[in-house]
Amino acid sequence: MNPPRTPLVIVLTGDGKGKTTSAFGQALRAAGDGLRVAIVQFIKGSWQTGEIRALEHTDLPIVIERAGRGFTLEQLRDARISLSDHAEAARHGLARAHEHVSSGERDLVVLDEIFGAVSAGLIEESDIHGLLDARHPAVHVVLTGRGAPASVIERADLVSEVRLVKHPYQRGIRAQLGIEF
Repeated sequence: MNPPRTPLVIVLTGDGKGKTTSAFGQALRAAGDGLRVAIVQFIKGSWQTGEIRALEHTDLPIVIERAGRGFTLEQLRDARISLSDHAEAARHGLARAHEHVSSGERDLVVLDEIFGAVSAGLIEESDIHGLLDARHPAVHVVLTGRGAPASVIERADLVSEVRLVKHPYQRGIRAQLGIEF
């Protein structure tokens, strides 16, 4: 017999690599056990990552919504995309996240890079609290990104910090298909 379900708020944060991959792994585990999953990705833009390509080949109950226009850091940002376009995409993502979190139609909702959207000034920390306040009592929520606000960490049931110890980029090795994206 399965133990009773206690929906959790899970935070994956830190400067290390692997927060999104961990969140996708959690989504895959949940869907494999029959839970209905939604993933709303902030910041990431239209990149076709390996996780998304892999899920396209399954019939798992996972909905993925892209709510970002790409990098917002000035040195990486596509100058053709205005910051107001980034903010509009984030607001749309926030609305979709609210719908998924509050409706109860999904059992697990992943809000990937939502902390990055806060750091970039695209949404407010209070918007995250609004999502958590509106959360349906049966919905698990996973929030990812660097710099999780202390107030969100305080509300979370589980917090994992991914710490950077060493990265190939420090030796000039660029991001690789199938490894970083």
